Amino acid sequence: MQYVLYNELSNNGKGKETVEELKNKISGEYEAVNVVGIDTKEFVSKLTGDDLIILCGGDGTLNKFANFTAPYDIPCDILLYPAGNGNDFYRDIKENYDDSEMPSIKKFLKDIPTVSIDGKEYKFLNGIGFGVDGVCCEMADDMKAAGKKDINYTSLSIKIVLFKFKCPHAWITVDGETVEYKKAWIASAMNGRYYGGGMKAAPEQDRLSDSLTCMVFKDKGRIGTLMGFPAIFKGEHVNNKKLVAVKAGKKITVKFDHPTALQIDGETVRNVTEYTAWK
Repeated sequence: MQYVLYNELSNNGKGKETVEELKNKISGEYEAVNVVGIDTKEFVSKLTGDDLIILCGGDGTLNKFANFTAPYDIPCDILLYPAGNGNDFYRDIKENYDDSEMPSIKKFLKDIPTVSIDGKEYKFLNGIGFGVDGVCCEMADDMKAAGKKDINYTSLSIKIVLFKFKCPHAWITVDGETVEYKKAWIASAMNGRYYGGGMKAAPEQDRLSDSLTCMVFKDKGRIGTLMGFPAIFKGEHVNNKKLVAVKAGKKITVKFDHPTALQIDGETVRNVTEYTAWK
C-alpha cells in the first residue's frame, strides 16, 4: 500500500488541498493519512517492506514525522513531495536527485540530531535558530494567529534587528570549548545548509556527517549587523569574519543572558535561555 502522509495545518492550512495535487502523480491506490493526531505506533506496526510512504508537506511536516517515528524502524521507502512555504530540507538535498519531484529521503531520517531545551528533547532536520530568527518566527506566529497572511520574513527580520531585539550576551560551547560574545544576534546549530526559507546559514554543512555547524552573528551594532545580513541568502556571510563565527562540532551549547525565542525547523519555542544540540 502507498500512504500519503500530510499535515492539514501546513502551507497556511492548505495541507489537504496539496494531497489533491498528487492524484495524477501517483500510480496505483493510496491512502491519505493526516499526521495530526496519528497513532504512530499503530501506523508503523502495520508497515511492510512492500509499502511506500509519501510525505506531502514542508519542513514542519518533516519535523513532526521525524520526531514521531524516531523510536521505530521504518521498513519501507520514504519519498518527499515538497509542499511547504520554505522547503529548506528539499532545497538542501535536491541537487543530488536530478530535480526528482519526489526524492527518496529515508537515509536522511537516520541518526538525526537532538536538541534539549528545559529538560525536553526534540529531533531536528535542518537547524536550530536562536536570536533574531527565533523572534522572527515568534512574531510571525502571532501575526498568523491574528489572521494576517503573506508574511514577509525578510522585512520582519529587518524590523526586529533595527527596533525590537535586545541583543543578548552569550556563552557558546562547541565540543567543550567555550567562547563568550558580548552580542549574539543569531546563534544557530545547523544539521543542513538552509533554514528560514532559503537562508544558506551553513554552506559547508553536510547533513549526513557526524557533526553540526554552529553559526554566530556576533559583536556588531544594529546597522553593521543589518548591512551584513543579506549575504546569508547566498552563504557569503561566513566570509565576514568580523561579523560571523563558524565552528563544526558534535555537541553545541548556547546560553543567553536573558530569555528569547528559538525555532526548531521553523517551529517556535518561546522564552528560552539555553539549548544543547548534539549528533
